Amino acid sequence: MTPFSRSGAGRRSLATLVCGALAAGGLAAAGVTALEPGAASASSHREAPLISGQPQYDNTDVYAFVSPDKPNTTTIVANWIPFEEPAGGPNFYTFADDAQYDIHIDNDGDAQGELVYRYTFKTHRKNGNTFLYNTGPVTSLDDPDLNITQTYDIDLLRLHDQKLVSRTKVADDVPVAPSNVGKASMPDYGTLRDQAVYKLAGGSTTFAGQADDPFFLDLRVFDLLYGGNLTEVGRDTLKGYNVNSIALQVPNDMIRESAGQPIVGIWSTTQRKDAHGDWTQVSRLGMPLVNEVVNPQKDKDKFNASAPWNDAQFLKNVTNPELPKLIEAIYKIKAPAEPRNDLVDVFLKGVKGLNQPPGVRPAEELRLNTSIKPTMHPKRLGVLDGDNAGFPNGRRLTDDVIDSSLQVVEGELVGSKNDLGDAVDKNDKKFENYFPYVAEPTSGSRGALAKGTTSGTDVRNQLGDALKPAGASGGGTDTTLIAASAAAGAAGFLLIATGLMWWRRRMHNRAY
Repeated sequence: MTPFSRSGAGRRSLATLVCGALAAGGLAAAGVTALEPGAASASSHREAPLISGQPQYDNTDVYAFVSPDKPNTTTIVANWIPFEEPAGGPNFYTFADDAQYDIHIDNDGDAQGELVYRYTFKTHRKNGNTFLYNTGPVTSLDDPDLNITQTYDIDLLRLHDQKLVSRTKVADDVPVAPSNVGKASMPDYGTLRDQAVYKLAGGSTTFAGQADDPFFLDLRVFDLLYGGNLTEVGRDTLKGYNVNSIALQVPNDMIRESAGQPIVGIWSTTQRKDAHGDWTQVSRLGMPLVNEVVNPQKDKDKFNASAPWNDAQFLKNVTNPELPKLIEAIYKIKAPAEPRNDLVDVFLKGVKGLNQPPGVRPAEELRLNTSIKPTMHPKRLGVLDGDNAGFPNGRRLTDDVIDSSLQVVEGELVGSKNDLGDAVDKNDKKFENYFPYVAEPTSGSRGALAKGTTSGTDVRNQLGDALKPAGASGGGTDTTLIAASAAAGAAGFLLIATGLMWWRRRMHNRAY
């Protein structure tokens, strides 16, 4: 069965981008549930004003798919902390200790979460007298040279009408995979990654740690949709950046209502305590890029403070989206007629006959039909190209949600056939074939050699005799060099000291 399909042939030249990243604007307004929460504020890659200043709490993306190697399970990947520079030490990237990282599951289509997997983290420091993240090469997660470590607990909360029915601790003190400092610090990062994969009771598996950012897109589009100039398209802006990932693999029967109702809605949130000590939702994410390109500035923080069952307040942002109008103004591609009920059906309810639950209450959730078996040859455009195991039926790591969403928002389902896209069709790193599937993080030592250097050139070679101790062989060269350096240092000190004395005299005589 193919609710809608297309050939997926070549793109229109204009397709080479025409605002690829904004593309996901084909999505909808969204929602999420906070447990015992207060009001919230501000998710995805720096898409809302408040959360952009709180990267530890900022969701970047959510993925949900039937596990390709274990089709009786579903894998959920939720990411936080956008644009992690791999060499960003000495304080590398940790989950926040004062946050609740939640994965919500709605298994009956009522826009309320019946299950919540709650991750809470704790940071440990072995040596406070060093600035180092690690004090030597790290070969295991319990290596004494790994100075900064994290562990986490998982609680499973069962809810009914947003009231807590039960709370079960399903994991305790599980180690987190560290940031990939570099090859000198972590010569075999794959081993550390494997040690952070943890089996839970009941056939579930969990992972938390750093990973390559799996989202691929050209964010240069926010420069006024390239200003109509398509010569700079096709660059994966997130290439080389990492994120902090939580991955959870659970048996399908644990999360769906029944075999007869296998569709689940999934989203993630972050909560932290406010000044009054109350837990407050500060970030949330279901469908990709919703808050960037669907909601206007005035609604972004409000949107992240709301819950799915209140998404009706954002309906106009979906039925009358801004993005098609911008594309028409800049690229002269006529915007589809409004109201855009096609977007409501696909992105707020799910596709009828595929991933729309019976009696669905419209809300922004990443909806997945857990009974659809994974394909051996996934197509990047998912359902648009006849691959019903892909986006918008959940979201696989390889799904090109930018191109799919842009084509839908530009009218693919209402007769305006198009092949628009951002010319970024795959991630820069290959994904794994097994849990947690995300690619290993880019190493902090991955940078190119400095200009004028060659492989094997090190600091000692560059500085030469200046690094030799006094009295070493080589005549007086090293002594002369060190003496000259010392003399220059002394002269500099005297110059600074003289200047300070002059300044103090001047300030002493100055009238206020």
